[in-house]
Amino acid sequence: MDVSLRTKDFDYHLPDGLVASHPLPDRAASRMMVVQRASGRIEHHLFREIGDFARPGDLWVFNDTKVIPARVFADDGRVELLCLERTAPLEWRCLVRPGRRMKCGQTVQVGGITGTVAAVTPDGDRIVRWDRELDLERHGHLALPHYMNRADEASDRERYQTVFARAEGAIAAPTAGLHFTPELLAGLPHAFLTLHVGVGTFRPVTAERPEDHVMHAERFFLGAETAARVNAATRVVAVGTTVARVLEAAGREAAASGGRVPPNGLQGGTDIFLRPPHEFRAVDALLTNFHLPQSTLLMLVSAFAGRELVLEAYRQAVAAAYRFYSYGDCMLLV
Repeated sequence: MDVSLRTKDFDYHLPDGLVASHPLPDRAASRMMVVQRASGRIEHHLFREIGDFARPGDLWVFNDTKVIPARVFADDGRVELLCLERTAPLEWRCLVRPGRRMKCGQTVQVGGITGTVAAVTPDGDRIVRWDRELDLERHGHLALPHYMNRADEASDRERYQTVFARAEGAIAAPTAGLHFTPELLAGLPHAFLTLHVGVGTFRPVTAERPEDHVMHAERFFLGAETAARVNAATRVVAVGTTVARVLEAAGREAAASGGRVPPNGLQGGTDIFLRPPHEFRAVDALLTNFHLPQSTLLMLVSAFAGRELVLEAYRQAVAAAYRFYSYGDCMLLV
């Protein structure tokens, strides 16, 4: 491992005006930068041209997780809970703010429902037990990324969700998939896996060296049918960093079988942190949005295409006024 790289080596300058706080009306209207890893060539296209970049033998793999309105305001807004994971029929593991007052036995009220802190986890999360079902659709809000600098709006309930979202459980959207319409999806040979995107993916890297950063585990499911198609594909295109993380986590388990991933699939939790240098086993091409400076996601993309090429692509994206982050434009690295 190249221990000479520092977190600051994954920095770049982004003007505030390029952060996309709202989506485009048309999902497919985004711009798409295409980066040729072998030659270093960088091209500029529209996302609706994505089908032009498909090849015979491709398999495009998507994350079908569905975002839940996990942000809940309790006690008349004095306490904020982010419901991370259901641990029992009436229990949720929650990130609580302010957390100091929320000790075991403390209670909160949400729409007449009482939640009691049953336990405090080693990393400071709270296990909150509710006296009846907490209806997140009624009482919850989307946990939009902080850089949008706004609360969720009615339109976000549909737009901050992929058209193929199915498995409820994510805190944040797998944003590369947000560009697809049903028509564009149908035009590509594709399969699905599930990774419930949690807060760990977006937590900032505060360590000086990337290898000292600790990723939080996220739940995933890679079924046998998708695994078989991945192993049979000539080229596997990961639609999003979440898909890349699942495929590479599964790839670690596939050495004995000789395939890209275990033939029977895999499920569980992964805290895999893909950063330079990493030899990708299961992913041949990657579609992804533009990510925050010094983030684990930018490090993943740099591991896939090389840090210098990726930072040059980002420089060109800034110069060409691409839209950045979750609701922004995307890049296809082949």
